[in-house]
Amino acid sequence: MLSSQLCAAKPAVCILMIAMAQVAAHEDGEKTTALKDLLSRIDLDELMKKDEPPFTFPQTLEEFEYAFNEHGQLRHTKTGEHFIFNAREDLHRWNQKRYEALGEVIHCQTEAARQKATLKIITQYVYELLENKCNMTKAIIPVDAAADEPSSFIYLSPDALSNPSKLLVLIQGSGVVRAGQWARRLIINQDLDSGTQIPFITRAMEEGYSVIVLNPNENHLEVEKPSEPSTFSSSPTEHFDEPVEKKERKDDKEGKKRREFYEKYRNPQKETETERIPIRENASSEEHVLYVWDHFVAKAAAKHVFVVAHSYGGLSFVELLNHRETEVRNKVCAVALTDSAHSMWLQDTSKSTQDWMQQHCCNWVSSPEPLDTPLDSMLPDCPRVSAGTERHELTSWMSFESIFRFFGEVVEAKEDEETEETSNIVTTRSSSLKSKHLEL
Repeated sequence: MLSSQLCAAKPAVCILMIAMAQVAAHEDGEKTTALKDLLSRIDLDELMKKDEPPFTFPQTLEEFEYAFNEHGQLRHTKTGEHFIFNAREDLHRWNQKRYEALGEVIHCQTEAARQKATLKIITQYVYELLENKCNMTKAIIPVDAAADEPSSFIYLSPDALSNPSKLLVLIQGSGVVRAGQWARRLIINQDLDSGTQIPFITRAMEEGYSVIVLNPNENHLEVEKPSEPSTFSSSPTEHFDEPVEKKERKDDKEGKKRREFYEKYRNPQKETETERIPIRENASSEEHVLYVWDHFVAKAAAKHVFVVAHSYGGLSFVELLNHRETEVRNKVCAVALTDSAHSMWLQDTSKSTQDWMQQHCCNWVSSPEPLDTPLDSMLPDCPRVSAGTERHELTSWMSFESIFRFFGEVVEAKEDEETEETSNIVTTRSSSLKSKHLEL
């Protein structure tokens, strides 16, 4: 009887239990919705930013107090420990930003070191080409430099000062490029022909020119600054009755010097401070061009001097004109400028200089127009034509053939003038002798 009642009651119990579960679930759903609504009103980012220090971090590896040891491992300069990510507890965002800032500094400094090493390798390689392939030699400047004096050099072909006919002078632009280079970017990303002056030198020598290669960016000697002597003990003349506060400050200063000394000893790879000592009479591109003119070009035997000047080299040449106008006008036959940075107005050139440049100079400038297309100039400047490229650093290479054609035409005109003058002299002498004979 009881069992039959339970059996009959089971469906009702089940229904009741399901109903109770649904009520409970409904209440939980309301609680969950209320919780979500509450959380949505809270700005978690703002909570995390509360009491968080600003994201301002050092700009150098040394300021971070980290350095790479002789094994290439990043270590703290004072403790010698590995990099610690959680520098500050419960500040994950700040620790992450600090980590990213350190990574950026390492990348930048490593990239700078890599570029410096690459530059050194490229520079040395081009020097070797000038000496071995072009048979050129270094000439030290200043010419009377003492053994312990900062100095630079230029390159001369074997007949640079003795060739009686033609001399080619090459002047590069500003920046990291050194003797024999037009553009480091082209050397790295394109080839030696477009980025160096080697094709100009070899072509000139084949056509009977002597050559002088200037080095206008080698302006100073970089040396390590002498370190201040560290004082680990008190001076013998120290007064023992000096105030305690003054003595404590002195002890702190000496302690700092001692720490700096040992830190530098433990981290010899740390970059040292350097200073630049200018090279006498060659402390700038303009000074260098003037110095080389006075001590080499002006003394060369060549009857005809030709110049190729790129970018800032053009500005330096115009400055030479301003200082040695008569000498330059008498000796230089033609000047090929490539995207020159000169300015007739800003450099205060004279009317005679402007007139001379109109007749003897041509500027191949970056332009989308085809090579040698004449371009208008609103300034009282020399003729401007397209270099056939919009890339500044490529203008010298792209106008290579045009430049030597320009020089060749000037040489032919000079030879015709000389032939005509010689013919006139011979005719005049012949007429003179004939008239004398008739008189007799």
